[in-house]
Amino acid sequence: MTVGAPAREETRHAPPPPAVTAAGRSTAGLLRPYGWGFAAVVILQVIGAVAGLAPLLAVVELGRALLSPGPVDHGHVRLVVIAGAGGLLVRLLFTAASSGIGHLLDGRVQLAFRRRLAAHLGRVSIGWLSRRRTGELAKVVGEDVSAVHPFIAHTPGELAVTFAVPLVSLVYLFTVDWRLTLITLIPVALAVALVPLMMTPARLREQEEFDAAMGRITSSVVEFVQGIAVVKAFGGSGRAHRGFLAAADEFVGVFSRWVRGVSLIAAGMQLALSPPFVLLVVLAGGTALIMNGGLAPADLLPFPLLGLGLTAPVAALGHGFDDMQAARRAIGRIRDVLAVPPLPEPARPVAPRGHRVELRGVRFGYEDDREVLRGVDLVLEPGTVTAVVGPSGSGKSTLVRLLPRFFDPTRGSVTLGGADLREIDGRELHRLVSFVFQDVRLLRASVADNIALAVPHADRDDVIRAARLANIHDRILELPRGYDTVLGEEARLSGGEAQRISIARALLADAPVLVLDEATAFADPRTEQAVRRALATPAGDRTTLVIAHRLETIADADTVVVLENGEIVERGGPAELLARNGRFAALWRSHRSAATDETETPAGVPQGDESR
Repeated sequence: MTVGAPAREETRHAPPPPAVTAAGRSTAGLLRPYGWGFAAVVILQVIGAVAGLAPLLAVVELGRALLSPGPVDHGHVRLVVIAGAGGLLVRLLFTAASSGIGHLLDGRVQLAFRRRLAAHLGRVSIGWLSRRRTGELAKVVGEDVSAVHPFIAHTPGELAVTFAVPLVSLVYLFTVDWRLTLITLIPVALAVALVPLMMTPARLREQEEFDAAMGRITSSVVEFVQGIAVVKAFGGSGRAHRGFLAAADEFVGVFSRWVRGVSLIAAGMQLALSPPFVLLVVLAGGTALIMNGGLAPADLLPFPLLGLGLTAPVAALGHGFDDMQAARRAIGRIRDVLAVPPLPEPARPVAPRGHRVELRGVRFGYEDDREVLRGVDLVLEPGTVTAVVGPSGSGKSTLVRLLPRFFDPTRGSVTLGGADLREIDGRELHRLVSFVFQDVRLLRASVADNIALAVPHADRDDVIRAARLANIHDRILELPRGYDTVLGEEARLSGGEAQRISIARALLADAPVLVLDEATAFADPRTEQAVRRALATPAGDRTTLVIAHRLETIADADTVVVLENGEIVERGGPAELLARNGRFAALWRSHRSAATDETETPAGVPQGDESR
């Protein structure tokens, strides 16, 4: 059986990491490590809330003492005042402690979620990432993680208080008069009766549509900002914001439907729990009982005071209902991202022997019903440069992205030193394969740190040597603090300069396998020539694979591979392929004709980017 065949791969791969286990896919699994923190928040909040009833009961006892016939018992009055003040102090201390622990816990949970998401997104397939909008993932890592704040810092304590405080209050009120207690519960019962109307399938669907519409606005804003320069350059500024306006209009419609659905219910709940309505119900019922001789006037005092206490937690829960629902949906989206299976790591990694790269019957498709690569067989010998050319959409970029294992082939295998890439430890593979792509991403860090990304402990002399080879050293010295300049804060680089930083990064890494996807697309001719020589000159037995859009860049290649519709249609040396007068020769003639037309373009007429 060949190395990396599916059956063998299934037996050798390790089980998925904790991020995708059954526990990790549940909300309880995500929050289980913080159980003791939640317990502390709940216990402290309950103690503080129950202690907060002491001042109210003190007022009741003072009223009874002052209204009772006979002389006032000053000792009893002092004891009641001290008990009320003590309860207030306990409430302040315990509530503050609960809030502080809750917010510290919230910070830890959000930090853990973001670290976990970042680590997991670093392990998932680039193919999965490429099918997601930037705004969608930004919303999960940013807004959705922040949306768990109420669920972590407030909901546990408030939910416990919602049950504890009414329970203690009801026990006391029932000892005073059970009839007036039932009357006092009328506002609470009315509000609770409206809660199910907030959780009907239609309401929940409207809330999900609200979140989805907000996500589409976020995505459209990102796309608008990223593409506005190009669109405006071609006179399409009106089209640039059309997507955003459409998303905004859709959001307005969704929001209007949601507001119409919940406004009357929310207004009814607020009215039922409002202090004036509660006092009206309690005083009307209490007055009727007093007039009938069924209740002493002094016994009416605890009901308006504790009656408001009965509704306050329910009102707080009602006000936080939207936040809790948003947090539940946000955690669901976080859970969905963490449940995406990463590229599997081998249980027993295999060490490659040498740097020979071989693709055997490689097939790959981003979608099940559409293959991009169709049975590619290719050998890259150590010490050679292999160039891949072909029309746009032929699968060139997909092919080179298989070497750093951004994807796994659907069928077939890619081997390095005789070992299937799926059998090589991920960290070892990253040490062996370096790449420079046309789309460069630089970190918000110093220039030196950006160059030394793959070799964090590299000497400054080595960093400078790589920058010189990439022809970017002189430009770096012009920056405010040279190699210590923080990119994105103290300075910004052009596309060509950023690409040369990326090239310096690859040169410093000095990996035995180098993958280049038009690495000099934004460079001027002199820089391109110098950098091309530095990259193309084999370092020992370096294996180099190059995508070439500009055919001049492959003059020094040992082998040229012509790719069309995901298949290799020609291969050989540049001179050999030109002599055959086949597909490569046709591409060469077309390219030279286009280059000639560009040199004859009159002044003032924009010229296209030949790298495209």
